[in-house]
Amino acid sequence: MIESLFGSENKERVLVYLFTRKSGYAREIARFYGTELTPVQNQLRKLENGGVLVSQTVGKTRVYSLNPRFPFLRELTALLEKVLYFMPDGEKEKLLIFRTRPRRTNKTI
Repeated sequence: MIESLFGSENKERVLVYLFTRKSGYAREIARFYGTELTPVQNQLRKLENGGVLVSQTVGKTRVYSLNPRFPFLRELTALLEKVLYFMPDGEKEKLLIFRTRPRRTNKTI
């Protein structure tokens, strides 16, 4: 939708994903969009180097999220909200509904 502004479709996807889900890792984002892992990793690395994202290691996985100290965070989140608003309904629902499998066998959902 606004990939011309961000420079690539993968960068837009990464930002929208992290905005809606609050955090994520490279393989998770690549699987969600059905894209290759390497371009997603490259965009995550560029955004982290630019100060837009921060990451932390959880086990062997590097988890990324939006940097709360990024000077233009409010403006970026406003833009990403608008992107989410204009997304097709099916795609928007897929992003906003985040379910994981229960940990125990008889655990209620």
